[in-house]
Amino acid sequence: MRERTRIHYPWLVLLALGALTAPALEAQDLASFEKRLTQHRLDNGLTFLIYERPTAPVVSFFTHVNVGAAQEVPGITGLAHMFEHMAFKGTTTIGTTDWEAEKKALAKVDEAYHALYRERTRLGGGDPETLARLEEEFKKAQEEADAFIKPNEFGEIIDREGGVGLNAGTGSDQTVYFYSLPANKVELWAYLESERFLDPVLREFYKERDVVMEERRLRTESQPIGRLIEQFVATAFLAHPYKQPVIGYMSDLESFSREDAEAFYRVHYVPANMVIAIVGDVRASDIIPMLEKYFSRLPAGPTPPPLRTVEPPSLAEKLIRMPDPSQPIYLEGYHRPAATHPDNAVYEAIAEVLSTGRTSRLYRSLVRDKKIAAQAAAFNGFPGDKYPNLLLFFAVPAPGHSNEEVQAAIREEIEKLKNEPITDDELKMVKTRAKAELIRGLGSNTGIASQLAEYQTLFGDWRELFREVERIEKVTKEDIMRVAQATFVPTNRTVAMIVTKDEQ
Repeated sequence: MRERTRIHYPWLVLLALGALTAPALEAQDLASFEKRLTQHRLDNGLTFLIYERPTAPVVSFFTHVNVGAAQEVPGITGLAHMFEHMAFKGTTTIGTTDWEAEKKALAKVDEAYHALYRERTRLGGGDPETLARLEEEFKKAQEEADAFIKPNEFGEIIDREGGVGLNAGTGSDQTVYFYSLPANKVELWAYLESERFLDPVLREFYKERDVVMEERRLRTESQPIGRLIEQFVATAFLAHPYKQPVIGYMSDLESFSREDAEAFYRVHYVPANMVIAIVGDVRASDIIPMLEKYFSRLPAGPTPPPLRTVEPPSLAEKLIRMPDPSQPIYLEGYHRPAATHPDNAVYEAIAEVLSTGRTSRLYRSLVRDKKIAAQAAAFNGFPGDKYPNLLLFFAVPAPGHSNEEVQAAIREEIEKLKNEPITDDELKMVKTRAKAELIRGLGSNTGIASQLAEYQTLFGDWRELFREVERIEKVTKEDIMRVAQATFVPTNRTVAMIVTKDEQ
């Protein structure tokens, strides 16, 4: 789930507005921000956003690749996330003691894997003795390839040179890679980052695939909320690939190959499909030659084709009742347009009024006053926001209370929003929080870099980060009622709940 940063208590809003550093306050002004930012596009299509922020001798780097689970097709779900893991495995020069020998060993791993896969998927399930022999050959081939590996060398280089925060993430809409280095190590970053997308080696692929399978078992299959969310999303979306879990289906994880990952990489990891933000103690004029030197080596390729499937209008309310020995959990989602829609600011305002902080309507009603829920919240842009998505309500009934009680209370608040204007104080708080969120998000190098790259990718213009606040400033009470009335209707709704044995 992609969640926006939110301020949960009014005093934090005041702190954000009144006590931030001068650079952070200046950053909320688009004109001032533009003076420090240079946008540079290479001939191969790769876009750089360079923001000069000499507050400390540190630079943060954020690579945003415009590919996520939504770009997967049946049979390879989970592959975007899998490639994220592979991007740390090194190259033909990083992570190996002898690339030529390792290359031959990896070819034997692929050959052994495909022989094993063919036998496993043979009609009747394969011959047990043959399967045992092929599994042993596959294991031996991996061990021989592993002998040439320098484990974790990519990360160790960054650690040794003073890097921090090395990480990555995959969602329905994007895959991101990020870390920070001392300002005098920018050229090292340019070399490493360009190398891992120019010359990746998908070593330890099948071992890492086993890691991802275990991750799925722990986070989805062994967690009641994980199982419920997977059922909910698969039901809410009839056609659009948002219905696919980012972690992937187990059958796909068990079957896709290293060649599948390489094919996925060749289509989606092209320069025109990437944005890189660089924020910190740098001068654009100094580092652009470095960027040209290293990243121009990435071969140009066509932008991946857009998704063809559009989620059709929802014609019926959908309900999932999932029996589980855990405590009850309640989800209710409504289809809404993509983040690029003109009403996006109105949806943000609705989520703020209903969900943000202890003054929000859901918290006051369900948690504080009625005491029927331990938690109650709303999320915008679920499971992504590049395409039409969901506004999601989430509640955990308090002990002794039921899903039906929290459902009634949530819908009571929804009906109020549809039929009664919000108060002047609520509207003012929505707009104050929007400004505070912008300031907080621009309070660190990493925060600036991530938001610049995200907005450049989603809107084609990083300035939309500032314009979103301007659009929220223009939201009226009438806008909120209009959008609520159009959105919160039964046929646009999907409900999922964990029910106990007594409720079945």
